[in-house]
Amino acid sequence: MIQLLSVAIVAGLFFESNQQTAKVPDLVYLLKPGCWTEWFDRDDPSGTGDWETLFELFKEYPGKICSNPSDIEARTPFGLTAAEAGDVIYVSDATNGLVCRNQDQPNDKMCNDYRVRFSCPPSFCEVCWTKWFDRDDPSGTGDWEGAIDLSTENPGQICANPLSIEAVTTDTLTPATSTGQTFFIYNPADGFVCRNTDQTYGACRDYKVRFGCPCT
Repeated sequence: MIQLLSVAIVAGLFFESNQQTAKVPDLVYLLKPGCWTEWFDRDDPSGTGDWETLFELFKEYPGKICSNPSDIEARTPFGLTAAEAGDVIYVSDATNGLVCRNQDQPNDKMCNDYRVRFSCPPSFCEVCWTKWFDRDDPSGTGDWEGAIDLSTENPGQICANPLSIEAVTTDTLTPATSTGQTFFIYNPADGFVCRNTDQTYGACRDYKVRFGCPCT
């Protein structure tokens, strides 16, 4: 009787363990291998739909997405795929991004809000950052943190072909993309330029930049 009871307990624990293991695949999307970008959510579906296009994401998040992504993943804020959320998706690929149009949804339903991320070559994630550089102030025509000028003024401190660039304000360290200002140049090859004439209100804030270089 004791042996039978022991066998039953072990069998029960084994069954319970298998039941717990069976739930793991539901979370696999969080652990996908490879080099994935951060999540981006630039639009809400309150207008014509949710437009997370790669073209607009490139402009709004310079240096954050590789030039030729190999895959895209889209999720609602609650982690649902479009199929699970019941939405009809107009476009969802690594070339164009994601577009969910309200007009395509049945029963006058509105699209869910989506965020997207992209799969890039492993080298895109292997970035070593330079120190921060602040060579100019916006008291003249604007804040000019050009890559050529910075490389000339700081020889040997910036790689020849940076992979990415970041710009933040010098006072509050606010990311440039969160300030609401317009930028004339913002890419790793040319650097960062904010012109006072491009701003709707006031002058450019003072920014500092750093570059992401290949790790050697």
